[in-house]
Amino acid sequence: MSVIPHLINGELVTENGRAVDVFNPSTGQAIHKLPLASQATIQKAIDAAKAAFPAWRNTPPAKRAQVMFRFKQLLEQNEARISQLISEEHGKTLEDAAGELKRGIENVEFACAAPEILKGEYSRNVGPNIDAWSDFQPLGVVAGITPFNFPAMVPLWMYPLAIVCGNCFILKPSERDPSSTLLIAQLLLEAGLPKGVMNVVHGDKTAVDALIEAPEVKALSFVGSTPIAEYIYAEGTKRGKRVQALGGAKNHAVLMPDADLDNAVSALMGAAYGSCGERCMAISVAVCVGDQVADALVAKLVPQIKALKIGAGTSCGLDMGPLVTGQARDKVSGYVDDGVAAGATLVVDGRGLSVAGHEEGFFLGGCLFDNVTPEMRIYKEEIFGPVLCVVRVNSLEEAMQLINDHEYGNGTCIFTRDGEAARLFCDEIEVGMVGVNVPLPVPVAYHSFGGWKRSLFGDLHAYGPDGVRFYTRRKAITQRWPQRASHEASQFAFPSL
Repeated sequence: MSVIPHLINGELVTENGRAVDVFNPSTGQAIHKLPLASQATIQKAIDAAKAAFPAWRNTPPAKRAQVMFRFKQLLEQNEARISQLISEEHGKTLEDAAGELKRGIENVEFACAAPEILKGEYSRNVGPNIDAWSDFQPLGVVAGITPFNFPAMVPLWMYPLAIVCGNCFILKPSERDPSSTLLIAQLLLEAGLPKGVMNVVHGDKTAVDALIEAPEVKALSFVGSTPIAEYIYAEGTKRGKRVQALGGAKNHAVLMPDADLDNAVSALMGAAYGSCGERCMAISVAVCVGDQVADALVAKLVPQIKALKIGAGTSCGLDMGPLVTGQARDKVSGYVDDGVAAGATLVVDGRGLSVAGHEEGFFLGGCLFDNVTPEMRIYKEEIFGPVLCVVRVNSLEEAMQLINDHEYGNGTCIFTRDGEAARLFCDEIEVGMVGVNVPLPVPVAYHSFGGWKRSLFGDLHAYGPDGVRFYTRRKAITQRWPQRASHEASQFAFPSL
């Protein structure tokens, strides 16, 4: 069984000590051994990043961008290899893995605009012979802690932008599927990034706490569950760090009576069951305005859910692979058990699915509940699996109140042909990302990604313009060169024009 190393100061590093197995979820077999970083190893990465920072911050933004241009090319050239690693360790289909990588590459493309996005602001003659300007300077050593569900895309939300802004980066990826993340970081070094600017350390809570506690680490980016996001935000900000911590979600799709139902069903199938529902933007609740809409939706969904093509993620032509771990599969199955016990109608039951030739894999079929009510656990909590709940309401206002009352506010969408209803929904819904006839309204790289309420802790969203602001700090400079022949008396009042 091969050992997956850390990447510190441009070198692959292994260590003896605590380790965990990395599994292929399609077979249920351990395929790699992953050492968990000690505090000493974390400190080595921090020291490497700190040592690399002075030279990197003084590297012109255009030269930093050139590294990103080469990095983008290497990512595109290695798409098949990266997708294979993602699928082997996460379980998502090859097509889904390739799509994830493409969305990550969009953020590299945005980072290539470093000379433009880092331009400061300048004002001449704000006072007599006084000019003022501001520029955006890097923070220093920053770190990212990323989830298992997007081992390529989510890290690419963080470090390309952080690095072109002049920072040095330490990444702690998920210990469940680290190989693709490590390979991508190695490609960045191949693109010409100096040693120490990008480091990868594997670990668990010990590594997370070491990054939180290290005074050299000036900022933390996190994507994962809400309890951990809240913990990292509280502990990081308590130590004076800048923190953006993206947490959980319970994303609703509202179906109006005038919706194009066939297109809505197609959209919901992908949004609810793509990647086994292991997406923070997955649609897990369909809110139907009127029983007629709900009855028609369920009737159209059932045959398509039963026809889902499920198998080993590395096979071609599939709709779904396995869940990431056996524990994840069992947890989702437990939610289905709980929904049945609470009185929801289980219309399609995906429990007990066995895939020929992969009987030990972590598979679960698509599940569909009808007549779900807001007090049920399957409605309130993030399931993170292939389970869609249908909730019935009588009006758009009732649907919106339902969404606004939920503790999460990550993403939502509405299916309608009514512009007035769509505008009302966009204006009044208390959710950070909204789609109109778009089921997964994930912003493109030159906008920013983030939810509201308990889906985000921190003031700035991920990537895009907010990402630039997060990874830099503004410095305002006011400068005056008095004329040689002039002499001015002292001024004791507060200066003004």
